[in-house]
Amino acid sequence: MPSQTLAPSCTNLALGACDTTRAAVAADPAAGRGSFTTVTTWTDGARARTVARSFAVETDEPAPLGGTDRAVDPMELLLASLGSCLTIGWVTGAAKRGLDFRSLVIRVEGDYDLAGYLALNEDVRPGFSSLRCTVEVDTDAEAAVLEEIRRAAEATSPMFDNIARPTPIEPRIVASAGASA
Repeated sequence: MPSQTLAPSCTNLALGACDTTRAAVAADPAAGRGSFTTVTTWTDGARARTVARSFAVETDEPAPLGGTDRAVDPMELLLASLGSCLTIGWVTGAAKRGLDFRSLVIRVEGDYDLAGYLALNEDVRPGFSSLRCTVEVDTDAEAAVLEEIRRAAEATSPMFDNIARPTPIEPRIVASAGASA
């Protein structure tokens, strides 16, 4: 018997678990504080492997930048992080309103200038110069409701916040015994 694939649904989101967590954090704000850790290990050339909890992501650079193009570029991961975080917000917003989507696609594009990355122009940043998010949604919801969902998704998205408002970074180096001083 062929397996049946169910259509995606906003109702598949475990809103009860979110509500329980929200109530716990409201009662004890310390319960909502924590941290994530990723560990990235260089594997060869421009390739690296990042582990987050029990998940792994491989990265590489495109061939014109010295890589082998065997995996996603780290800048593409940033776009994916933003798009997937906004997707969760959109689905949550719909589920809270009792809505569903027939489809939801979030396209995130970023413009860059290699002159910054290649240290050819110090006035050009090495990262993205701009980002665009396009939401393609197939639903019966009214435009005003979709705008409410968009605003709520952006307001509560950790990735949107981390990109839109700089997050302090504290660099540290721990050199092994074989490193020269």
